[in-house]
Amino acid sequence: MKRAYNFNAGPAALPFEVLQEAQAELLDFRGTGMSVMELSHRSKDYDAVHEEAGQLLRKLMGIPEDYEVLFLQGGASLQFAMVPLNLLNEGQTANYILTGSWSEKALDEAVKVGSTKIGASTKEEKYRRIPALSELEIDGAEAYVHITSNNTIYGTQWKEFPDTKGVPLVADMSSDILSRPVEVRQFGLIYAGAQKNLGPSGVTVVIIRKDLLSRSKGELPTMLNYNTHAKSRSLYNTPPTFGIYLLGKVLRWVESQGGVAAMAEHNELKAKILYDAIDQSNGFYRGHAEPASRSTMNVTFNLATEELEKEFLAEAKEAGFVGLAGHRSIGGCRASIYNAVPREACEALRDFMLAFKAKH
Repeated sequence: MKRAYNFNAGPAALPFEVLQEAQAELLDFRGTGMSVMELSHRSKDYDAVHEEAGQLLRKLMGIPEDYEVLFLQGGASLQFAMVPLNLLNEGQTANYILTGSWSEKALDEAVKVGSTKIGASTKEEKYRRIPALSELEIDGAEAYVHITSNNTIYGTQWKEFPDTKGVPLVADMSSDILSRPVEVRQFGLIYAGAQKNLGPSGVTVVIIRKDLLSRSKGELPTMLNYNTHAKSRSLYNTPPTFGIYLLGKVLRWVESQGGVAAMAEHNELKAKILYDAIDQSNGFYRGHAEPASRSTMNVTFNLATEELEKEFLAEAKEAGFVGLAGHRSIGGCRASIYNAVPREACEALRDFMLAFKAKH
C-alpha cells in the first residue's frame, strides 16, 4: 500500500500508528467481542475510554481543575452560536477580532444573539496578517473577547495572545490546538473541532472555566446549554464514541512523541521547510501571509497566474500530493501541515516545488 502525501485542511491526516492500532482493535475491543463502535456509551468499557481521553487532554495541555473538558458535536460551527447563547447576556457586548472567514462566521452567529462589536479587523488587507496588540480595542467591560487562533484559509496565526483586561478570552483553536503549548489560564473558553489535530471529524472539544457556567441561562434549549454537558460528563446523550476513542489514541500518540512542546518544535521545522522554498523562489511562489503572522499549520501561497496554479495542482496530484488547492473562497495553494503530517511529506513537497519552478 502506498500512502498519499496528505495535506488536506480537514478532515486531515491522522498518525499512521493510530490508524494501525484502531484497525487491530476494530472487531474486538479489549476482549469484549465487539467493536468500540458497538459498545454502549453507558458501559464500563466505553466509560474507561471516555475518561482516559479527558484526562490525557488535561495532562497534555495542563488544563487546571477549575476548567471543564467537554466532548460535544456540531463542530466549531455550532460553537459559533453556543458561545454567545451561553456567555452573552442582556446588556452586555461581545468583542470579536476578525482575522479571517471563520471569525466572520462566529460574529455572524453572535449578532443573532445579542450586542457585538469588532475590536479589530484586517479584512481590508485581505487578512494577510494578525492585528498588532496595540490595534485592539478592548475596553474591559465586554462579555468576552473572541479570537480565532489560527486561520486555515489565509495561513495566519496569533503568535501572542492579547491581554483582555480581565474579560474572558474565547478562542477557536480548531486548527492549531495541541500544535504548541498554550497557557490555558489565559482563556475563559477554548473550543476546537477535532478533525485537524485531535482526531476524526465528529468530535468538538470545549474547555471552559467553571465559573463561566453560571452565565448559561436556564431557558436555553437543553442541548445548547454548557451546564447540561458539564453535569453529565458529556454523556447526556449518545456521544460520538468512535471519534472520542480515536481522539484518545491521538492524544496518546502526542504523548509518545514528547508532548506538545515536541510537537511545536516539529511543526516549526516542517513549516520552515516550505516557507524557505517560497522565500527563496525569487517570487515564483508568493506567500499570502505576512512573515510575522505566518501559520505553522497552513502554508498558503500563489503562483504568478491562475493557469500556472492549475498546472501546479494537476502535476502535484499526479505525483501523489493531496489537498493542495487553496480554499474555494480565495483560490491559490495551501499545504496544511498539522501534527500528524510527517516531515518527509513536507520535504517531498519542497522537492516538487523546486522541480516545478526549475521546469517553468
